[in-house]
Amino acid sequence: MNWLVWIIFGLIAGAIAKFIMPGKDPGGFIVTIIIGIVGAVVGGYLGTMFLGIGVTGFNLPSMGVAIGGSLLLLFLYRLIKK
Repeated sequence: MNWLVWIIFGLIAGAIAKFIMPGKDPGGFIVTIIIGIVGAVVGGYLGTMFLGIGVTGFNLPSMGVAIGGSLLLLFLYRLIKK
């Protein structure tokens, strides 16, 4: 169940991160989804490690952590691709 939550949060977080940071990214929507899923995992790990907040289910703090991780990865992806 936990992996399914990460994937769903990642899909939503990737779309929201793309909305917050619009731009032309290579790879299109599929890469955005992958960045969202990986960003949710990274955000969950970093949130648990530094803030004590992880992805614990469908709730607002978990969504914030997933979006934060997705924004971080989207930013790093754009830096690398330049």
